[in-house]
Amino acid sequence: MSSTITVRVDENVKKQAGNVFKNVGMDMSTAINVFLKQVIRSNGIPFPISADIPNEVTMKAIKDAEKGKMASFSSIEELMEDLND
Repeated sequence: MSSTITVRVDENVKKQAGNVFKNVGMDMSTAINVFLKQVIRSNGIPFPISADIPNEVTMKAIKDAEKGKMASFSSIEELMEDLND
């Protein structure tokens, strides 16, 4: 059996939260149900749920790897030099 909850939230908060939920594969209703089930399980306010968004450098590395553009090094020193740059 389902029940309806009406909650007033700032329009911008709703939009931003909706985008986060979309990034983790949920709609607003599913996210709220997950939250409520965690409240019950923990008998209090549950842990935060967030989406990790890679930074620009990480995104470039992911795209390069997907294209098969992987860096190669002939020595540990060369690798360490590249990491430290």
